[in-house]
Amino acid sequence: MKHMSWVGTVLLLLAGLVWLSPVAAEEAASTWVGKQTVGVVVGGMLSVRLVDSQSSKLNGVAVHPSWQIVLTDPIGEGWWRGSVALGVEAAFLGITEPTSVYGVGITPKVVYTLASFGRLKPYLEGGGGPIWTNFDGRIPEQGSNFNFLVWGGAGTTYDLTVRGALNAGLRLSHISNVDTGSPNRGLNYLLPFVGISAKLF
Repeated sequence: MKHMSWVGTVLLLLAGLVWLSPVAAEEAASTWVGKQTVGVVVGGMLSVRLVDSQSSKLNGVAVHPSWQIVLTDPIGEGWWRGSVALGVEAAFLGITEPTSVYGVGITPKVVYTLASFGRLKPYLEGGGGPIWTNFDGRIPEQGSNFNFLVWGGAGTTYDLTVRGALNAGLRLSHISNVDTGSPNRGLNYLLPFVGISAKLF
């Protein structure tokens, strides 16, 4: 599986950058509200079959460029103290199994980032939105090209500098046409990912 070796190479490269990059002094930011971030994550799709009717082993590569804005300063006390952000990301899916197909979509998202661990910032995230595919006639579970992608997961960022960070995590994603076409048995996949992000403001 060539895409998995490529993802592994990227992961090793980013881990090396974390180890070798100089750490800049962290800004003593008085507020998180209004901070904007752009980034991209890349990962290998690993098929998850939850029911017998999901027979296809959906494997490939997913690329998700994103933008988000922080809505709150860190709230709460203790280790779970964190902030809420809203954002949007594009979805580019290049699927190699069970056949060569693609998907292109856009998903609004919500992110909760923990603020108690210094440069390491764990987060929970989720989102969903429309995705255009060429699945109809190629993927037996989905009988339409217009589908929806819903996902949720967890990850962490590591601040290399005041503006730049590395990102890694895991998502569970589901593709369905919400019964706008037949069949609609759904597709699921895990997405282990790595990426980079930059703070704009």
